Amino acid sequence: MKTSLKGTLGMAAALAGLTLGTGLMAGEDDNLIVNEEIEMTVRAPAPEHVDAFDTIYSGWVFRSDETQALQADDFDNPAFVFVDTAIDSWNTVDGTEGKSCASCHEDPMESMAGVRAVYPKWNEQAGEVRTLEMQVNGCRTEQMGAEPWKYDGTDMVNMTALISVPSRGMPVDVSFDGPEREMWEKGKELYYTRTGQLELACANCHEDHYGDMIRADHLSQGQINGFPVYRLKNAKLNSAHARFKGCIRDTRAHTFAPGSDEFVALELYVATRGNGLSVEAPSVRN
Repeated sequence: MKTSLKGTLGMAAALAGLTLGTGLMAGEDDNLIVNEEIEMTVRAPAPEHVDAFDTIYSGWVFRSDETQALQADDFDNPAFVFVDTAIDSWNTVDGTEGKSCASCHEDPMESMAGVRAVYPKWNEQAGEVRTLEMQVNGCRTEQMGAEPWKYDGTDMVNMTALISVPSRGMPVDVSFDGPEREMWEKGKELYYTRTGQLELACANCHEDHYGDMIRADHLSQGQINGFPVYRLKNAKLNSAHARFKGCIRDTRAHTFAPGSDEFVALELYVATRGNGLSVEAPSVRN
């Protein structure tokens, strides 16, 4: 199939500054051990449903030595300022039922172990695929009688970071062969659909050009096992949907809202592409 002139010009504009075919990655052979005790799997055989490459890599592999080092020690990892804030929220009573998160779940380091590794997941009672953010708001509204948090607001991203911590080092194991399959297929379609004035799909960068330089940074495979992510660029925690929104905006397209069905589907699909990598959240990226 021939690429349209518009598509060719759009791709050229988007990839301006991209050094093609370098095959280089910062820290390609490095291993991540957090706090000298939590061994992370940062490269693994690609899941069977991923045809684009044989090996999947954590976004950590593509970062500079200095950025990698920040994630290797919780005292250096700036994300933990926000995790500490979430601990206060975890223990704070909110809503008409007089409950806090701790009222039902007690110590998050025990009760939340393994949770982050399997989200998004099908919720049988609700009859829908739920992200971790959706589950948090479900608990707030249904169990605590509290107001839901903004999907990608500070309270929410801090809480999902806290909930992720006990799962660090565990393999991502997101299901897609059950009732969630329809949503997964929708997410896959979105991943490969060109959008915007630049006519780019997620795959054009994260499959076709991962490891190449774009401006002053390496493109990763777009894995989300490290989300929420502390980005040095904006000095705060960022949700996966905020990153999706930014990527689509960069294609000069109308983007979807965080928490929308489209982004839930995309998160489900992208999460399964990282099955086998370790949960790293909260991670540090450029």
